[in-house]
Amino acid sequence: MGRLHDLYDHQGQSPWLDNLRRGWMTSGELQEWIDRGVRGLTSNPSIFAKAMTETDDYDAELQTLTAGGASVEAAYWELVVGDIRRAIELLRPVHDASGGEDGYVSVEVAPDLANDTDGTIAAARELDDRIEAPNLYIKVPATAEGVPAIQTLIGEGRSINVTLIFGLDRYAEVMEAYIAGLEARVAAGADDLSSISSVASFFISRVDVEVDRRLDEIGSELALGLRGKAAIAQGQLAYQRFLATFSGPRWEALAARGARVQRPLWASTSTKDPSYPDTLYVDTLIGPDTVNTLPDATLAAFDDHGTVARTIDADPDAAAGVVADLAALGIDLEEVAVKLEEEGVGSFAKSFDEVLGTLGDRAGQMTRGS
Repeated sequence: MGRLHDLYDHQGQSPWLDNLRRGWMTSGELQEWIDRGVRGLTSNPSIFAKAMTETDDYDAELQTLTAGGASVEAAYWELVVGDIRRAIELLRPVHDASGGEDGYVSVEVAPDLANDTDGTIAAARELDDRIEAPNLYIKVPATAEGVPAIQTLIGEGRSINVTLIFGLDRYAEVMEAYIAGLEARVAAGADDLSSISSVASFFISRVDVEVDRRLDEIGSELALGLRGKAAIAQGQLAYQRFLATFSGPRWEALAARGARVQRPLWASTSTKDPSYPDTLYVDTLIGPDTVNTLPDATLAAFDDHGTVARTIDADPDAAAGVVADLAALGIDLEEVAVKLEEEGVGSFAKSFDEVLGTLGDRAGQMTRGS
């Protein structure tokens, strides 16, 4: 069947595709990925910016929308929603066959709302109600302002992909927001929680990019020996926190009502350093009740030569040792997380602004040319 199927069947990890473009759905390429073992799909503003600016797949609909009086931003969201709906339809059989565990498609609220709790809640509600599908995840960033929005939205019974998690402290807040949201749902009278689902997207490779840069600046033998280890160690420690949080009386009371664990989702798992193995951030983070969302090139690489084996909790003490060694060198992973969160929010906002600018230019050119 292939390694992607084996990843789920033998190790309980769901491989998802971290990319989306319209041509893949019309050509059958997305269906081919599903047949190979892909069990979900994630998108973000950068992914849509690339799809819309590097192909002409969206031009005809863009022209129709803007000619009909839609603003460029309204047209953008119409294009996005159209793609998400197509992907949802293709992945619905996976969702149904898995009893609601997989088959999700994620769409992110506008990135300029990352520091606006009320704006995030309103935008998430609008997107969720507009698309209205059981296998839809609304992506909400795990900023300080995003965390209370997550709790509110879960309390309303909505399924959320919490994105842009870079550190263990914020991850703990995200899990608490999920559980508190479920408890609020119960307090409001809900008896069955099984329709609510969530993943916590913990970003991996970007941590190594930043930490490796600092290790190179230090330049000692210890520092250079830690290159490429910080992100994996932090992910493995995050899994230990996941296991501890989703156990015990508080969680069991919710599980008795059908509550699902909020699975850790490993994001940003393509290797940025060409000296590292191309499946590094897949091979080292495999374990049950997890998701790894991969760009198509990394998916293909893992399906070709990845190693299917449980690694996520092989040696938690060693992972803790890596973090301790980094701290001894003056590298604080929580400070790194703050920096990366700011950069991540900024990067998505920049992509969002750029795609709106490009779509506006194209719409203008088409109007002038008609």
